[in-house]
Amino acid sequence: MTTNRMTLTLPEDSRLRQPEFLYGVATASFQIEGAAETRQPSIWDRFCATPGKIRDGSNGLQACEHVRYWREDVALIESLGVDAYRLSVSWGRLLNADGSINESGAQFYLDLMDELNRKGIRVFVTLYHWDLPQHLEDKGGWLNRDTAYQFRDYADKASRLFGSRVYAYATLNEPFCSAYLGYEIGIHAPGKAKRSYGRQAAHNLLLAHGLAMSVLRKNCPDGLHGIVLNFTPCYPLSSSPADKAAARYADDYFNQWFIRPLFTGEYPAILSSLEEADRPHIEPGDMAIIAEPLDYLGVNYYTREIYRASPDAPFETVQLDNVERTDIGWEVCPEAFTELLCSLHKKYPLPPIYITENGAATADEPVGERVADEQRIRYYQSHLNAVHKAIEAGVDIRGYFAWSLMDNFEWAEGYLKRFGIVYVDYPTQKRIIKDSGLAYRDAIVWRSHK
Repeated sequence: MTTNRMTLTLPEDSRLRQPEFLYGVATASFQIEGAAETRQPSIWDRFCATPGKIRDGSNGLQACEHVRYWREDVALIESLGVDAYRLSVSWGRLLNADGSINESGAQFYLDLMDELNRKGIRVFVTLYHWDLPQHLEDKGGWLNRDTAYQFRDYADKASRLFGSRVYAYATLNEPFCSAYLGYEIGIHAPGKAKRSYGRQAAHNLLLAHGLAMSVLRKNCPDGLHGIVLNFTPCYPLSSSPADKAAARYADDYFNQWFIRPLFTGEYPAILSSLEEADRPHIEPGDMAIIAEPLDYLGVNYYTREIYRASPDAPFETVQLDNVERTDIGWEVCPEAFTELLCSLHKKYPLPPIYITENGAATADEPVGERVADEQRIRYYQSHLNAVHKAIEAGVDIRGYFAWSLMDNFEWAEGYLKRFGIVYVDYPTQKRIIKDSGLAYRDAIVWRSHK
């Protein structure tokens, strides 16, 4: 007996149905690779080893053992019918501490990319997805301006090695998370907590991006080169001027701080509202480097936040009642996704956009060989519809990547939250395509060109 499962439907007469619109899945190195003994330790290894930092006390030493099972995982990706795979490279797996190429790490990535290309799956590479080598953190990490130049050299070596195997390079994934979560409030690695640290780390990360863009273009002139930013749109609790001002300040602090310099060469005006000691040190020429033209912008979206005025701070976060939330506690709000994309389109001279991450954590449990994750399917349906609406409004969006290919190490949450469209049983490393993965496959395989 067959059991009916939910489906995904792409809007009629939409770019989402066209052959040139790319569909993909995404992962990150530390979250899936495992094989920690064959790479340099990263800041996340140190962070995981610090008691109380990871909710379930776990680590990324094994994760999904992708280094061991990569061939099976590529076959799994192919079975989903996607056009592209977004992966990140572990800096400490590709390079040794002295900057030389780690031959085993390099061969792993070369073999992986070659196999993807043989199967006609375009390779999107993110050079930095938060796993800074610990030896660089020991020298100051992203608080040390020299790390930006070390990143440029890493990008140079990586792009010369990978070359045309890569369809699109992204310098950084979500510098907001690296800077704010890692250096300003300390809930991510390396666990530092000071406003001045967060602002300086953000500047040095953006500087690293700009420095890397020039070497990527030189080494891979036929590829696409960009950056991936996450956005959490900021809404006021009420229509009062005070609440609106609070939401604008939060938006500048969390969102515009990272995109505005890329297109205007300036930080938001709230920079002047910070204490002198909290402002980043900016050297002459830095902002021009940061504003290096982009071939594309990667946009990650999951949810929105609500803010109100506070007597003690520029803004205060508010949790709404009676709204749908995912297993990680984030509100499901596809309308904010459309509004975000349209607002960025109006505010900045954007290059083409790829939705590089979008997805939902749900409390998945297999029943036999099936995982019926209906909330995730509804999430994807509503957010693909939101992308369609943004395209209809004139936003140039070229592709969509589901986060994530498979369940994985979800940073400070450990293995407690599952974002994958493929279920991973960690003790056995068995993979099961969830109903959401099957629905995603069916929707994109039955586009007009298939």
